[in-house]
Amino acid sequence: MAHLNDTDLTLTGAAQGKMSELFADIDDGIAGVRVYAAPGGCSDVSFGMTFTDAINDNDGVLDFGDYKVVVDDGTLSYLRGVEIDFVDRGDGQATFVFNNLPATGGGCGTCGSSSGGCS
Repeated sequence: MAHLNDTDLTLTGAAQGKMSELFADIDDGIAGVRVYAAPGGCSDVSFGMTFTDAINDNDGVLDFGDYKVVVDDGTLSYLRGVEIDFVDRGDGQATFVFNNLPATGGGCGTCGSSSGGCS
C-alpha cells in the first residue's frame, strides 16, 4: 500500500463532503471507496467507484480520516492528476464526475465532465 497525494488524485470539497456523508451510513467493515477503470467510454476507459472491504499491496490510498479513497496501480496510471467532484444539479441527477481526465486519443472531450456528456 502506498500513500497518494494531491498530484496523484484530488477530491473537491463537494466530493469530500458527499464521501463523509456516505461513510456515516455504511458498515464499519468497509475500508474505503475503490476507484476503478473499465474498458469503454469516450477515451476507451471509463471510471467508476465502489465500496471496498480490502486494501491490497498494489493499492494507493488517499486518507481523509473519515474514509479512504483506494486506487490500484493500473488504474492510477489513467487517473494521475484527475479531480473527482460531486455535482448536484438539483434535478435528481447528483453524481460524482471525473475532471481533467487525460486525453488518450479520440472520443469526446467532455465525457464525464461537469459541463456535459458525450455528443
